[in-house]
Amino acid sequence: MKEQTAENINILGRFCGKRDVEALTVSHLQDQYGWRRADVMVLFGGSIISGGDVLADAMKNEIAEKYVIVGGAGHTTGTLRQKVREEYPSIITEGLPEAEIFNRYLEAVYGLKADYLETQSTNCGNNITYLLELLKQQGIGFRSIILCQDATMQCRMDAGLRKYIPDDVTIINFAAYQAEVTLKNGQLDYSENIHGMWDMDRYVNLLMGEIPRLTDDADGYGPKGKDFIAHVDIPEEVRTAFEELREIYGGEIRKANPLYASKRADGHYSG
Repeated sequence: MKEQTAENINILGRFCGKRDVEALTVSHLQDQYGWRRADVMVLFGGSIISGGDVLADAMKNEIAEKYVIVGGAGHTTGTLRQKVREEYPSIITEGLPEAEIFNRYLEAVYGLKADYLETQSTNCGNNITYLLELLKQQGIGFRSIILCQDATMQCRMDAGLRKYIPDDVTIINFAAYQAEVTLKNGQLDYSENIHGMWDMDRYVNLLMGEIPRLTDDADGYGPKGKDFIAHVDIPEEVRTAFEELREIYGGEIRKANPLYASKRADGHYSG
């Protein structure tokens, strides 16, 4: 039973944590897309610390023209502040938005800084809309964009951006990590250490919260529901894994926190 549970978690993890390239390097972009650099790379503050490491490596590899960090305060901010404070006591995190925390992390650990910070967004929906407003205000046009978000939310971030941009813009997904859940001494555990990783219950909670959101029905976030994101096709394997996990975890599915909702131009709220 626990082996199947681990596999079901991994099925959700692989689906939600999209990576469109094997690595963020000039050679991989050249081989797969025919160009050496994307116009923009964005790290979203909902990620665990490893997202900062991914962005730092990308900046060292010079795989984008501009680098942006997006994130105010939302449901993951408290954990990010705590993890960074515990591991890097010299980095002040108290009261700071996610984007500023990650930028300070980049500077302290790697000697790097992003080109732009967006610090007001509170959820995946306005992560995207505020990002697009920032790029417009700065006069930054783009035909290619790399998105790096926590693996649990990467698929939704992609769908959120697809709702607002033309089809001919290339989106490259690169989730902040790839987690493999296995059994160790009969208990669910990660096969390898991931920098700043969620505890197992939180990871499962976040993954399971995504499937109802991504489902394009009256209760989901797609065009047939709240219309926060573009349509997402959910494979039958993913639906089966979700239902089997729900039998075990039941009410562990994360609900949207109304504190972090934002009013859209059409009068509805995204969260």
